[in-house]
Amino acid sequence: MVQRIVKPLLVTVCVGIAVMWVYAFGFASKESVNRIGDEAWQQYAEQRCAAAEEERIELADMRRLSDVGPDALRQRADIVDKATDTIERALDEIAAQPVADEKGQAIVPLWIADYRTYIEDRREYADALRSGNNDPFAETKVDGIPISEKVSTFAADNLMKSCAAPIDLSV
Repeated sequence: MVQRIVKPLLVTVCVGIAVMWVYAFGFASKESVNRIGDEAWQQYAEQRCAAAEEERIELADMRRLSDVGPDALRQRADIVDKATDTIERALDEIAAQPVADEKGQAIVPLWIADYRTYIEDRREYADALRSGNNDPFAETKVDGIPISEKVSTFAADNLMKSCAAPIDLSV
């Protein structure tokens, strides 16, 4: 009796799973929810972010904190602020560029707002360094994920690799 119920149930479940995979690979949209249609805007943003990335590379200070002296944290905070300035300037210029497609007009401001939150997190970290707190960089989480991941996912989905959130403060 049990076998008469279990066998058809297992077949039904297996067929359902197979149908799901056929739909996923054959019929479901492959386009990212973050992907916008304005390629010129994407290219501009990538170029501007790449320039900012070069500016940050020039700011790199590879000295150990113990080798810098008593004001090492203040010096590090100044570098963090200068690096954050490069991001903020790039973001301001990117935000000033109009987005041509409707989807981009809707979601680019959300990405910019997330990036501004990330910038604020960096500023707070620099302030903490100046006050003598050398804890690791902590950033805002949205729905349980770091905001830098949201920023970077949007950048990757739009072929703007240089616009990903920098990892210069990672431990």
